[in-house]
Amino acid sequence: MRSLLILLSTILISCSPKKSNELQVKKNDITESVYASGIVKSIGQYTVFSTVNGILQSTKVTVGQQISSNQVLFELDSDKAKLNEANSKLVYDLSQNSSRYIQDKIAEMELRVQSAKDKLALDESIYNRNKRIKEFQVISEIDFERVELAYKSSKVAYESAKKQLSQLKAQLNNEQIRNANTLQISKEALGDFEIRSAFSGKLFDILVKDGSLITTQTPLAIVGEMDSFLLELDVDENDMVRVAIGQKVMVTLDSYRNQVFEAVVDKIYPIMDERSRTFKIEAHFVKIPPKLYPNLTAEANIIIQTKRNTITIPKSYLLPGDSVLIDTDKKQKVTVGLSDYQKVEVLQGLQSGTTIYQPE
Repeated sequence: MRSLLILLSTILISCSPKKSNELQVKKNDITESVYASGIVKSIGQYTVFSTVNGILQSTKVTVGQQISSNQVLFELDSDKAKLNEANSKLVYDLSQNSSRYIQDKIAEMELRVQSAKDKLALDESIYNRNKRIKEFQVISEIDFERVELAYKSSKVAYESAKKQLSQLKAQLNNEQIRNANTLQISKEALGDFEIRSAFSGKLFDILVKDGSLITTQTPLAIVGEMDSFLLELDVDENDMVRVAIGQKVMVTLDSYRNQVFEAVVDKIYPIMDERSRTFKIEAHFVKIPPKLYPNLTAEANIIIQTKRNTITIPKSYLLPGDSVLIDTDKKQKVTVGLSDYQKVEVLQGLQSGTTIYQPE
């Protein structure tokens, strides 16, 4: 009878359940990742602004509409700009119509140059002739000086006439160019009152109403490419040094609960935002979700590295100072490696199959 009780006790002990704070160490895969958060954006997404101030006269598009490059989106009141353009065109046309007058002035100046040139040639001839006969004392010194002075004066007058002709041509040419430039500037200024799309895509939102006062700081609309999206994520400065282009990203979206989407880092902005102390990165989806909209909230884990078939334990079993309980009151020092949000890798100090205990 006693033997039966001992055997029964042995069976009960061997079949008793494992304590809830016990864990048998096993080998698993562990992935180190960096957390990031951000939004979904349309590729090329930008906010439309006006380059001039004015009253919004009319909106030429509707929300959700597909738009083409250089298409007019908004028109501002441009009466004053139209008047400036009309005045500039009038001045330009007048300058073009006065070409006969301009040519007459140039021709008149050219005659003066030719006259000065002819007088110079005559005075030079007289000067040279009197210079030769002066040796024979046929002409007095005073008369020779008078001839010499006339020659020098003619030379100065000729050079002055040539210079005046050159200045006149340059002045008239510059005036025509200036009038043409003023007209071009007026046309471009008038065009600024038509706000156009920078590229073909989709109009996601209109942020103003007709009749509103528009300034250069007023956002008008949001435009982006059609059905093309990317992830814009913020990474903490402490984690940024481990992020690189080409790394895999596991993404969750509030709009798709319990689903994880894969993406890849393809752009890193190499400057930190001083206010948030984060870096901005961009990633593209490997397989785009069925429906996406700009500004959807996204959370992501950027995969830094993955180790397979390595010893891991839950973080809750790791004591301060990197040790574990291998008995209810006996500690074992361990060396840890990678960690994620739940597990930590043990490099040394534990073997697969060892039982450890969770601290109370």
